[in-house]
Amino acid sequence: MTAQNPMTAQNTDGIIGWATGIMEALGAPGAGIIVALENVFPPLPSEVILPLAGFTAGKGEMELWAVLVWTTIGALAGALVLYGAGALLGKDRTHALAAKIPLLRTGDLDRAEDWFDRHGRKTVFFGRMVPVFRSVISIPAGLDRMQLAAFVLLTTLGSLIWNTVLVMAGYLLGDRWEVVDTYLGIVTYVVLGVVALAVAVFVGRRVAESRRAARRR
Repeated sequence: MTAQNPMTAQNTDGIIGWATGIMEALGAPGAGIIVALENVFPPLPSEVILPLAGFTAGKGEMELWAVLVWTTIGALAGALVLYGAGALLGKDRTHALAAKIPLLRTGDLDRAEDWFDRHGRKTVFFGRMVPVFRSVISIPAGLDRMQLAAFVLLTTLGSLIWNTVLVMAGYLLGDRWEVVDTYLGIVTYVVLGVVALAVAVFVGRRVAESRRAARRR
């Protein structure tokens, strides 16, 4: 049995039909619209959308260069929406919300902000090529008010690389384009597993610290 991306399980056929309909109606700009939505709503999987667009281009229904251009424009548009959401939320509101979350301290946010100040540009660029994080990374960039020109440039370059790899895979694989989703599904499992492990370790440490503090009192 082949692995399936948890983001697409049980919904792949519906998404494929929906995406195919949009691309048939609008062509390459339609692919860009889908990718913009995928960036705002991560459950829409680029692992399916982009290879499908490449496969469609391979059949001659869309120009390959137009697919690459429009999907990159779409990725940037979606990223800017989340960047704007982060900027509107702001650090003050984020700290206020964090103060209400059990086990989370404002000092944790301060450290995260310091880390992003040092590594934010690399994170935005390389994060565009990591399943799951490729969408959500725009929010901390907005919270940190990363220079907009740098955000646009890094997002465009990172998204262009990601889009090109997946679109060309679908283009070259032809009828076997869904193989891309199978292998990237494994990567997504790994990413989600690392995140789950990190959260478990964080919660475990905080619970232990709280118990020690309670015993000292």
